[in-house]
Amino acid sequence: MEGEIHNFIVVWTIVLISLCYSHTIVKFFPNGKSRFVAIIPIVCLFFILPLYLTSINLGGTTSFFIAWLANFKILLFAFGKGPLSSIPPLPLSTFIPLACLPIKYQKYSTSDNVETTKKTTNSTLNLVTKITLLATLISVYNYKDNLHPKLLLFCYCLHIYFFLEILLTMVSTMVRVASRVELEPPFDEPYKTSSLQDFWGKRWNLMVTNILRPTVYDPVRSLMLDRISRKWAPLPAVLATFFVSGIMHELIFYYISREKPSWEVTCFFIIHGVALSIEIMVKKLLNDKFLVSRFVSGPLALGFIILTSFWLFFPPLLRGKPDVKGCNESIAFLEFVRYGKLVSPDNITCPFM
Repeated sequence: MEGEIHNFIVVWTIVLISLCYSHTIVKFFPNGKSRFVAIIPIVCLFFILPLYLTSINLGGTTSFFIAWLANFKILLFAFGKGPLSSIPPLPLSTFIPLACLPIKYQKYSTSDNVETTKKTTNSTLNLVTKITLLATLISVYNYKDNLHPKLLLFCYCLHIYFFLEILLTMVSTMVRVASRVELEPPFDEPYKTSSLQDFWGKRWNLMVTNILRPTVYDPVRSLMLDRISRKWAPLPAVLATFFVSGIMHELIFYYISREKPSWEVTCFFIIHGVALSIEIMVKKLLNDKFLVSRFVSGPLALGFIILTSFWLFFPPLLRGKPDVKGCNESIAFLEFVRYGKLVSPDNITCPFM
C-alpha cells in the first residue's frame, strides 16, 4: 500500500507537469498539426502512467481521469476545440482541473442565486442518499452466498451507479468550492429514462457523453454529410461513438484487472450502438408521430440495458474480483486513518465478500 501511494503521488505530479506544458504550448504553436505533434507525447504518456498503479480505487479512477478524459480533451485542445480552448486562454488554475477531472463548467447568471442554492441543497441531499444506499447495498453482500446470481449482478449494477455518482459528484463539489463556479451534474436521474437515446445521450455519465460528442460523433457526422443524406448521417456517427466507447472501456478494464481483453465490453457497446441507431431510424421514419408511451419505452430500455449488462458488461469486469480488491483497499485505508499505519490489502479479508 505504501508503494502504491508513492506511485500515485509520482503519477499525479507528472500529470500536473504535463498539463502545465500543454497549457504553455498555446503560446508557441497555433491550432492544428503543429500543436497536435507537440501534444502527442503527452497523450502517449497519459496512456502509460496508469500502468504504474495497480489498486482499484487509485488506479481505476486515475486511468479514467487521464487516459480517457484528459487525453480526449487535450486532443480537442490541439485543434482549438473543446472545453480547454478559450479566448482569452484559460488560466492555469482552471485549465488543470478542467483537463483531468470529470467536470464541465456551466454558464449561469449571478442573479440565479436562489436557484443555485436550491440545486446545491438538492445535490447534497442526493449525495447523502446515494452514500446511504451504497452502504446498505454493501451490507447485503454479507448474504451473497444466499442470493441468486442474477440478483447479485443487479446489486453490482446499482453499486456501480451509486459509486460513480458519489465519486463524480464529490469531485465536482470540491472543484465548485475551490473555483466558485457552477458545474453540470455528472448524471441526470438515469432511472427515469424514456428511451435508449434519452439514457445514453442525456442521462448517463454526462461527462463522457460531452467528451465523446465533439471528439467522435461530430467529426464522423460531418464526414458522412458529404456521402449520405443529412437525415441518416447521425447513424454511422452513433455507431462510431459507441465503438470508441467500447474500446476505451476495454482499456480501463485492463488497467483495473491487467487481464487480456475478452472484447465482451466492446460487443456490449456495439450492440447498444446498433440498437440506438435502429431506435433513431424508426423515429425518423415515423416523424416522431407514433411513439410508444414513455411509461412503456422507459422500462423496456432499462431492461435491455440491464440484461445486456449481465450478459456482456459485468462478466469481464468481475473476473478479476474488483469488488473484493476494492473492499480490501478501502479497509486498508481506514486502518491507516484510524491507527496511522499502512497495511497491505493482501493481508486483509473483506467481511462483505
